[in-house]
Amino acid sequence: MGSVLTETPGAAPPRTGEKRRGRLLPWAVIGLWIAAVALALPFSGKLGGVTRDQPADYLPAGADSTRVQELVDKLPGGGTTDLLLVHHRDGGLTAADKRLAATQAREIAGAYEHSGPATPRTVPAKDGTTLLTALSLTGLDEDSRGEAVADVRERLDEPGEGLSVEVGGPGALASDMDEIFESADSVLMLGTAAVVAVLLILTYRSPVLWLVPLAVVGVSSVVAMAVVYGLVQGFDMNVSTMNTSVMTVLIFGAGTDYALLLVARYREELRRHERPYAAMLAALRGCGPAILASSGTVAAGLLCLLAADLNSSSSLGPVGAVGVVCALAAMMTLLPALLVLLGRRVFWPLIPAYGSEPPARRSLFTLMGSSAGRRPATVLIGGAVLLGTLALGTTALPGTLRQEDTFTRTPESVSALATVEKSFPESSSQPVTVLARTAEAGPAESTAKATDGVARVERGRSGGGWTELSVFARDAPESAGEKDTIRALRGELASLDGAEALVGGPSAEQLDLATTNADDRRIVIPLALGAVLLILIALLRSLTAPLILVVAVVASWGAAMGLGGLVFGPVLGFEGLDPAIPLLTFVFLVALGVDYGIFLMHRMREESLRGAPVPEAALTALRTTGGVIASAGIVLAATFCVLASMPMVMMAEMGFVIAVGVLLDTFLVRTYLVTSASLLLKRWMWWPGRLFRAEPGAKRG
Repeated sequence: MGSVLTETPGAAPPRTGEKRRGRLLPWAVIGLWIAAVALALPFSGKLGGVTRDQPADYLPAGADSTRVQELVDKLPGGGTTDLLLVHHRDGGLTAADKRLAATQAREIAGAYEHSGPATPRTVPAKDGTTLLTALSLTGLDEDSRGEAVADVRERLDEPGEGLSVEVGGPGALASDMDEIFESADSVLMLGTAAVVAVLLILTYRSPVLWLVPLAVVGVSSVVAMAVVYGLVQGFDMNVSTMNTSVMTVLIFGAGTDYALLLVARYREELRRHERPYAAMLAALRGCGPAILASSGTVAAGLLCLLAADLNSSSSLGPVGAVGVVCALAAMMTLLPALLVLLGRRVFWPLIPAYGSEPPARRSLFTLMGSSAGRRPATVLIGGAVLLGTLALGTTALPGTLRQEDTFTRTPESVSALATVEKSFPESSSQPVTVLARTAEAGPAESTAKATDGVARVERGRSGGGWTELSVFARDAPESAGEKDTIRALRGELASLDGAEALVGGPSAEQLDLATTNADDRRIVIPLALGAVLLILIALLRSLTAPLILVVAVVASWGAAMGLGGLVFGPVLGFEGLDPAIPLLTFVFLVALGVDYGIFLMHRMREESLRGAPVPEAALTALRTTGGVIASAGIVLAATFCVLASMPMVMMAEMGFVIAVGVLLDTFLVRTYLVTSASLLLKRWMWWPGRLFRAEPGAKRG
């Protein structure tokens, strides 16, 4: 809308053509969006049906474990659904318990195709309290695996008094995860919408105004989901439920931020312009470049994730970018059109009258600016020390998150695994899957048996030129000892000519995830910093200001991660840190955190162009944008807090770090540190641009 609105505001009466344009153009924009929504609705609802949440969809594209997952699906019977039937009685299993366990194992084995012996082998624990039966169900497609797990659990539903029967293993763990994902999008969208609605009502103090940006966010969300569905269908893009969940949060958070900035500037311009159309033109000209640059930094930062090898991270880039671009398009076209048609009355009861002055009051941000202005060096050093101290908390971050610790609640699959680990401490119940060329399967089996740390090896299925070996380590799943065994296996098997042996399975996947995430950080982080820096340089026409903004947001990220180290284990009880958290939170916080720096510095540059000295421009920018930046920061942090409420540790960790980082950035870094740096550097803030070279106090045309 802003690109086609060309009226120049002024005191002269509007011409007839301008009046007509002011009436017709908003209706035309609304009509286009109605058509877009009508086209998008049939496809947006289909997005949930094409999301992929199988283990391979969250694995590194080039890892051995990913290749194993893909090849196993092509063996006779397809991919296996590996289950553990765990019968346990605290005082020791009775003879009746053992008979029941054998009967149930035979019943389930008879109901499903499975690999291994016809009668599943049941292994008793040395202490006599637990029986463990391993089953690898075959012939199940992606949709029927969850149904099979539910059926197995139903068959074991009445074990008898004092006897517990649980279903664990990778197949049960995946089923429990799918159950969470099924309701994730709807719960997340409703929760986020409710939070945003409450915050908008508190911000605007109007019974009507809050509905407008919320409705526009909803429209952009529908269109974004349809676009992502089109990308999946057209390019076979791998999109997970985590990706769509994060996109929902981004649309609500970033979209509402853009609305807050635009509405605040529009309210300001309504006091200077008689007609809403002219006021909106001025508002778009004033804050439009900052909003465009803001969305550009977020989209560019997210697209840098395409360079990641991890499937779930690389696909998050374009999905998140689509959400941000759709939110931008709606907020820069549909929102202005609706506000212009609704006129001043949309602000009731606090209607900004033409020619009036805003209520004179000493705002919190004026006080903050004054305190920073009195001792900028002290404020800057003190803030930097505080952020550095908080960042030391990263040394307390927990180790790598294990698969069974991925939930904030304890599902049956996790409690079953805990029982197994306690009752069978001497060996692993979770096999390491090895695939070798069938012609060399014998030497591969012998080599695996001779590898340090291996307890036993069982030969599995063969097909398509590959043979499956199940290797059981002596150490517990995902322990340091088992990881050493996997590394040793890979090293020994690599020396076999022609075997082309690949090592996979849940533990190998976690090992590959940690390695790949470390590699991705070395690639994506410099790309994201470079992309954001280039956009800031283009917007601010300076090198100093962009560098300060980037350094400041990196400091916010470090402090937020440090607070995570102090909270995740001791307070929230998380047993590990998801390996993707450092990379994803860095990209999001750099891209989103720079938003507020853009809003502040763009207004500061406006004041400098009018001839204000840098210190005065900095304080004016803080006074005029501080409130809207605070509101935007609170909204964005609140939306990510909704993400943190999801019952998965990764979501909770990501939501916490981003929410804390945004709040630190909003109330400490932008308010105090960037303002203090501006006061100290003065015109050097704009080096080497023309504002640096201009005479101090001179108006720049």
